[in-house]
Parts: sequence; C-alpha cells; structure tokens
Amino acid sequence: MEEANVIRLSPLRPGGGSMKSPSSGRSSPRGGSPSFRKLNSGRTPRKEGRGGLYGSVCFRNNRIVLWLLLITLWAYAGFYFQSRWAHGDNKEDLFSGGYGGESSDGNSEPRVKNRRDMIATVESGSLKLHSGTNESSLNDIDVVLAKNGSGVSLNKSKPSKKRSKKSGRSSRKKSSSNKPKVVIEDEESEVDIQVEEIPKKNTTYGLLVGPFGSIEDEILEWSPQKRSGTCDRKGPFARLVWSRKFVLIFHELSMTGAPLAMLELATEFLSCGATISVIVLNKKGGLMPELSRRKIKVLEDKSGASFKTAMRADIIIAGSAVCSSWIEQYLSRTVLGSTQIMWWIMENRREYFDRSKVVLNRVKKLIFLSELQSKQWLAWCEEENIQLKSKPALVPLSVNDELAFVAGISSSLNTPMFTTEIMLEKRRLLRRAVRNEMGLSDNDVLAITLSSINPGKGQLLLLESARLVMEQNSAANDSIAIDHDYYSRALLQNQKKYESSGGSKLPSNVRLSYSMRRLLSEHSGREEEHNLKILIGSVGSKSNKVAYVKRLLTYLSTHSNLSNSVLWTPATTRVASLYAAADVYVMNSQGVGETFGRVTVEAMAFGLPVLGTGSGGTTEIVEHNVTGLLHPLGRPGASVLAKNFEFFLDNPSARQEMGIKGREKVEKMYLKKHMFQKFGEVLYKGMKIK
Repeated sequence: MEEANVIRLSPLRPGGGSMKSPSSGRSSPRGGSPSFRKLNSGRTPRKEGRGGLYGSVCFRNNRIVLWLLLITLWAYAGFYFQSRWAHGDNKEDLFSGGYGGESSDGNSEPRVKNRRDMIATVESGSLKLHSGTNESSLNDIDVVLAKNGSGVSLNKSKPSKKRSKKSGRSSRKKSSSNKPKVVIEDEESEVDIQVEEIPKKNTTYGLLVGPFGSIEDEILEWSPQKRSGTCDRKGPFARLVWSRKFVLIFHELSMTGAPLAMLELATEFLSCGATISVIVLNKKGGLMPELSRRKIKVLEDKSGASFKTAMRADIIIAGSAVCSSWIEQYLSRTVLGSTQIMWWIMENRREYFDRSKVVLNRVKKLIFLSELQSKQWLAWCEEENIQLKSKPALVPLSVNDELAFVAGISSSLNTPMFTTEIMLEKRRLLRRAVRNEMGLSDNDVLAITLSSINPGKGQLLLLESARLVMEQNSAANDSIAIDHDYYSRALLQNQKKYESSGGSKLPSNVRLSYSMRRLLSEHSGREEEHNLKILIGSVGSKSNKVAYVKRLLTYLSTHSNLSNSVLWTPATTRVASLYAAADVYVMNSQGVGETFGRVTVEAMAFGLPVLGTGSGGTTEIVEHNVTGLLHPLGRPGASVLAKNFEFFLDNPSARQEMGIKGREKVEKMYLKKHMFQKFGEVLYKGMKIK
C-alpha cells in the first residue's frame, strides 16, 4: 500500500507532467510537490490551475461588489417604503408599522380605534354594538351611552398590563363563538364627549343650514378628501423636514383656530416626508376623524409613552399656552428637553400667561402670531422678570391651499383643468347654489361670523347691532346720524355736495341721512332695498358656552323680526361654501381682541370686506376704510357696527372695492407659502442640521 502510494505520488518529470488516473480519464496538473497535487486534484483542468490564484482574487473582489450592491438596494428599498408610508400610500395596508394595524379579516371584531368615527346619541343605557359591522358602517350605528359624573364614555377602561397570548387566543375564540351580538359595558372615557344641552335641531335655532360639502363636491368637481397634503417636495421646507421626527402637541381637537392650525402643520410635515406623532391633551372636539383620514399618528398615552416618543424627536412643537402643564412634566424628566421645544402660543390673555410663565424661559423658542401679541407677552415677561432664551419669532396663520384653490387664487392644486379662471367661475356657481339652499335672494346681504360661540367672540353684541339696523329700516323716517367717524370719505363728500345743492327742496318729513342714503344708492346703481341676514357658526362646537348660547336664543325669542333674519350653521371644516355665499365677514371679538384671526384672512381671500373690532390682531390685518371697517369694543361698538352695516347695505360698490383690496393683501402676505417660509426659517435656526 505504501509502495503504491509512493509510486503514484512520485514525480515522473522534473518539470512536472501529466499522469492519467486509472479511475479517471482526466489529467492531473503539473507540479513538483506532492502536497500541491493533493490540494489540486486531477479533476481540475490545467489551464484553470494556472489562473487559480487570479480567479480567487477576482471572486473575492466581485463578492465585495455584490455585497455593496445588495446594501445599496436594501437602503433604497427602505427609503422607498418609508416615503410611501409617509405620503399615505398604504392602500394595501402594507406599511402599517404598528400604527393602524387592523386585522384584514372582514369578520373580525372592530377595535377601539374604530370607535372614533361613531356618532353618539346621549341617552341612558349601555353601549351595544351589533356584529357584522365593519369600519365603514360604524357611522350608521346608534350608540347609547351611559352617563357618569365626568361625561360620557366611549370605551372600556384600558388594562394596566398587556394580555398574554393565551388570553388573547381565548378572547378571539369567545368573540368568534358569540358572533350574533357583542355587548360592551363602558365606564371610563377615552374620548372626552360632553353632553349636549342645546340640540342641533331647527326647532331650537330657527333656521339651521349646512354644511354644504356635497354641493361643493358636485359643483367644484373636486374634494379635499382626494388630497391630504400639498407639500412642494422640491422646495426648501420639504428638504429641511424630510425624514425628521416631529412631535406636535394639541391642547384639544375642537374646530377652532389653534387645533386647525396644528392640523395643517402636521399635514404639511407628513406630506413632506417627516415622521409625525401627535399628543392630544384633551380629546374633546370633532377633529379626530380628520386626523385618522390624513393618517396622522395620535399617541394614546399623553404621559409616559408620549415622553419617550418626544425624547427621540428632533423638534417638539406645542400649539397652545394650555400645553404648559405637559411641557413642565416633560422638562422634569429630561435634561435636554429644553433644546427641543418650540412653543407656538396662540392666546393673548393674561390668564394664559399666568399658567405658562413657569416654563417660558425653559423652552428653546417662543412663536407668536402677531406683533401686538408678541409685545404684550414680552411686557408681561418684563413685569415678572422672566428672561427668555431667545427672541420670539412671528409666524402668522395663513389660508391653506384648499381654500385658496376654491377662492380662485393660484395654489399648488391648480392644473390645466382647474385654472384660476375656471375656479372663479365655479365659485360663482357655488355661491348661487348655496344661497338658494339658504333661501336668500339677490337683495339679501349675508354677513357671517364663524367661531366658537362664547362671550369673547361677541355674538350677542352682533345681534344687537343687527336689531338696530332692522329697526331703523322698518321705519322710513328713522335714520342713523351722520356723526359717524367710521364712515368713508365718500359719504361725507356726498353730504357736503347735497347741502351745497339745496337740500331744503326735499319734503320736510324726510331726514337728511335718509336723503344721503338715497344719493349713495343712486350713485351705486342700487334700485331696491337690501336686507341684512346674519349667519352664526359654529353650532355644536365643543368650545361653545352653553349658558351663552341660551342667552342668544332667549334674545332672539324676544325679537321676532330679528330671529327671522338669523341663520345658524354647524361646526365644520368645509367652510368654502359659506365664504362663497357671504357678502360681509364680521370679526367681533371682545376683550383684548382676536390674537390673529385666521378666519379673517380666509374671508378676505374670498373677496369679503371685514367689519372688525379695533383691537388685537384684527388691526394688523384689516386696514380701516381700505379692506374693511373697524368699530370699538363693548356696547358702544354695537351702535357703530350697526352704522357700518348700514353703509355696506347702501354702498355695494364700496363693499366690493374693499373686498378686492383685501384679497390682494392676502395674495401678498397670507398664503400658505408665506407661512411655511417663515416657519422653515424658525425650524432651520432651531434644529441641528445634520
């Protein structure tokens, strides 16, 4: 055996040669070393043996290239899926990522999150959900809620610990076995729903109109439901926020200024590719379905889990002075929290300053809406010896692209099929259709005010002004004195012209002011008397004060003529039809006035002149005798507001001219691109640019 091995392995040629194996017809490579021939068996061809070293090196190099290619493709796929998820492209539910991960089984039990879309009617009893329903049909379910001390509950109290897999399997088995009926007893509330003492019925308010979303969709042939974001992805703002993490804090979900502004901000962030998490401190209001529709992630926990999420965020943006309690708790848990928080304060009353002053100097940046608000808060800080970390920034609110699009202003939504000229024509059709639904004629002048119904908004003083106008118009000899400082110069010039032309030729029982109104009416081409109509929103808002609403209804019940001229509309985000149908907008905020007034610039975008109080942020938006007329605060302002109504009734041309000037101002200062340009500058200075 050893000899055979020696004979087989011994070289026959000094320079190497080939030797055929008896078991194989293949030749073995040349080599002088037995070990070489063992490693390189006779099965390897001679030519490959010569290039073996070079081939192995090439293989290793190619393997590195392949790995690099795989890593590149994997990273690209990750960014691609993240982008699709961020922009809401989740039709097949492929990118749930732990958010909204509902079961795909159509017969599965609806989860707690699906209950956000339910419309609750408050009665005594328990909550009963019939089986065989899915998420799309929950809106049609009659839900009976049991009353408790703190309000009305929608879901059962959440367990403190997660259920085990075994208990989960057992619960699924029970649910599948009890398919005919599912009964849930509710005791604690996750969603804060108040018991409505004022029903949303025509018998209570008189004439309740709207919302007109279906009419908008039919006439405009476009719906905001089709698009949840209008980000310019090639712009600087999109490049700044792309792939970054933001936490936004809502103090509530009512359809009022601050929550709506934060909703627009979250939508813009999400459509620009940022990761958004929302913390809601008080879930009263009707914006939760809108958050779900726009695929904005809402954290269920507003303490422990929210703090952990906030610590991982690049920037935290709080949207109200009411968020001070959450900010204080968060700062007590983290050292670096003060470098993350930007505080967008939208209130301007001393009570809000007092509740937030303990943390004003501990946040990275304060953001205000107007110059007057900023000066007021800085004066209060000086009184309390509070030194801020940096100079506050100013970021006014704006008209979003959806409203600008309907108003006929150029926006990101315009296409060759929906140019500004086409949208202006559609807006005129929308105006005609909505006014027909309201029962208005061409001679009716509709003045609207859209806000929560409370004493600070001045709806009762507005009704008093409207009553004065109607009483003065009811008697031919009753008039308004011409000692009104807020009338335009044209009215005074016409008065002097009439006096110089001999006003004594008119009958003695006709007063001078009535004659002047006749002159102005003839000058403007007016042939018939215009009637004032008032539309008040927002019925059903969670920010309404029930006692104040009852005062309004009592006041109307004692003035029957006035009640026939007052319309009401529910709280809604579909306000384009209301602006299109209106002729005048009224901003009658009392006290220190409106902080800014987003609805003011929205109305101006639709070409409406504004009748506003001469205080607060309204004075920065409305130029007296240019884009509208201003009046004093309180009861003295009610009579001046009545005179301003009279002037607009008698001068349609002046009303139209002021509306055009207001629209031009919005196009220059208050569009979405203006707001996000300023917000981007604030973010750029406050974020660590990586």
